[in-house]
Amino acid sequence: MNFNLDFLRFRFIALVVSVSFILVSFATISIQQLQLGLDFTGGTLVEVGFTETVDPEEIRTYLEGNQIDALVQAFGSDKDLLIKIPSSENIENANIVIDSLKEQYSFQLRRSGFVGPQVGGELRDQGGLGLLAALLVMMIYIMFRFQYKFAIGAVVALFHDVLIVLGIFSIFRLEFDLSVLAALMAVIGYSLNDTIVVSDRIRENFRAKRKLNSEQVINRSLNNTLGRTLITSLTTLLVLFSLLFLGGEIIRNFAIALSIGVVVGTYSSIYVLTNVLLSMKISADDLAERTKESFDDGMP
Repeated sequence: MNFNLDFLRFRFIALVVSVSFILVSFATISIQQLQLGLDFTGGTLVEVGFTETVDPEEIRTYLEGNQIDALVQAFGSDKDLLIKIPSSENIENANIVIDSLKEQYSFQLRRSGFVGPQVGGELRDQGGLGLLAALLVMMIYIMFRFQYKFAIGAVVALFHDVLIVLGIFSIFRLEFDLSVLAALMAVIGYSLNDTIVVSDRIRENFRAKRKLNSEQVINRSLNNTLGRTLITSLTTLLVLFSLLFLGGEIIRNFAIALSIGVVVGTYSSIYVLTNVLLSMKISADDLAERTKESFDDGMP
C-alpha cells in the first residue's frame, strides 16, 4: 500500500496542539492532581455480591446516610459491587460496611482487605521511579541504535505520551491505580516500538536518498511506514475496545489509559519525533558520519 501524504505540511499546527496539550496536562496535574486509588493511598476494599440487581449510586447514598464515605463501583455484573473506603477511616471499616448493609440488603461477602498508607506510598514512589528509569533506558538504547538526535526525539515523544495520558486522567478524575501504572509502562513500550520503526526508515532513506532534503526524506519515511502503523494501531485498539466494553470495571481504567496511549503514541511517532528531528536540523551527514566512524572502529 503506497501513500503520498504531505505530513509535514501540518507540523507547525501539530506543534501548537502538542504544546497546548502538554501545558493543559501539566497545569491540571499540578492543580487538581491525580485521583489515586487505594493501591497508592491506602484504605479498605470490600467486594460484595447481591441477590438482586443494585444501583451503585443507591448503595453509596445509603452508606453516606450511615456516615460512611465510600466509593462504590459495579464490578463484573449488575449484582456485584466494589466498595472502597479511604485510609482516613480506620481498619474496622470492612466490618462497619458489612454490618450497615446487612440491615437492608441481602448479599454475599466475596472479599475484603486493607492496604496501609505506607505500602501505598512506597508503590507510588517506586512506580514513578520505574517510569523515569524506563525513559532513561530507552534514551540510551536509541542513542546507541541510531543517533543522539533520535534519542532526544524519542524521549520527548514518550514524555509527551505519558503526560497527556496522566492529564486526561486528572481532568476527568479517573482513578489512577496499579493497573493504570502498568498501562503507562505498556504505552511507553508501544510508543517506543512505533518510534523505532519510523526512525529506522528515516535512517535508511537518509542514506539511500541523499539528494533529497530533510523534510522530503522524513515525509517519504512516514508514508513508507503509514500502512504498518495503521494496521498495528487499529488491531491493538480493537482488542482494547473489547476490554473496555466487555472486560468489566476492574480492567476499565487500564483499557482507557492504553487506548489513549495507542492513539497519542501513533500521533507522536509521526509529529513529535519528526518535529524534534527537524528542529535539531537532522541531515544525511549526521548518519553518514556515524556510519563512517562505525566502519573505522571495526577495522583491525
